[in-house]
Formats: sequence, structure tokens, C-alpha cells
Amino acid sequence: MTPAIDLLKKARAEHRVHSYSHDPKAPSYGLEAAEKLGLDPARVFKTLLAATEKGELLVAVVPVCGSLDLKALATAAGAKKADMADPQAAQRATGYLVGGISPLGQKKRLRTFIDDSAQQYPSIHVSAGRRGLEVELSAAVLAEHTQARFAAIGRP
Repeated sequence: MTPAIDLLKKARAEHRVHSYSHDPKAPSYGLEAAEKLGLDPARVFKTLLAATEKGELLVAVVPVCGSLDLKALATAAGAKKADMADPQAAQRATGYLVGGISPLGQKKRLRTFIDDSAQQYPSIHVSAGRRGLEVELSAAVLAEHTQARFAAIGRP
């Protein structure tokens, strides 16, 4: 499968995998997943990478129906500022292609932050490491297997 799914299986973590036929012309991978799987977009989370002023890459997991608040992410990480990471750097660090970056099973362990809205749902969906593949799991399981912290990093 993918490193994300392999990690969850090896850890015997509770999860479900969902797949759909990905349309390369879709303007938003996350919203496409929500639509094709019939999910509430507030429960589907995208994985974004940002870089601090010191060049540290950070993983941010936020709802697909909103956006990442870079200032809030920087504050949560104890940095002065954060900007979106270069897509090539994101792909190198995670081992995944943009549009299919999973917060799980990345090549390099990066500090990860999950928007605290994830905690209000019994389960959320994140990329399973490939476009057209999502994994459903609890926010607590995601945080445990990414060593993430919850923080208010999303904007509606």
C-alpha cells in the first residue's frame, strides 16, 4: 500500500482506508476527496508543509474547507514566522507527492501540528499517501502516530 497505511497496520492502530477515482483536473484534492466519498469537508483534513524562518519544515493538518493560519502555526511552533514550504522540499522530506502527502509514514520525522477542531469529531480523514486514497482515524490516533500537538492553526 503506502508507508502511511503500513505504519497504521504495523501499530495495529484503528483505521479505515477509503479510495476513490482521482480526477487530475480537480482544483482541490481535499475537497475532491470530501465530495467523492460523500464526507463533511470539516472532517477531511489536508496536510500542508511550512518552513520557519530558520528553515525547519513543519507539518500542518487543517480542514480542507478552511486554510492554514501561518502566524498561528509559527506561534504554536515557537518560531517568529512561517511560510509555505517549497513543494519540492516537501516531497523530498515526506517521500510523498504534493496532493497525496500524508501526515503519517513520512521519510523524515517533522514536527506536526493538528488543528484543534479535529478533536470534536469521532473520526477524521487524512491522505493515506496517494491521490485518491484517504484514511479514516481518530484525531488522537493521528496525534499518537505523528507525535503531533493540537493547536488552533486553521482558519475557516
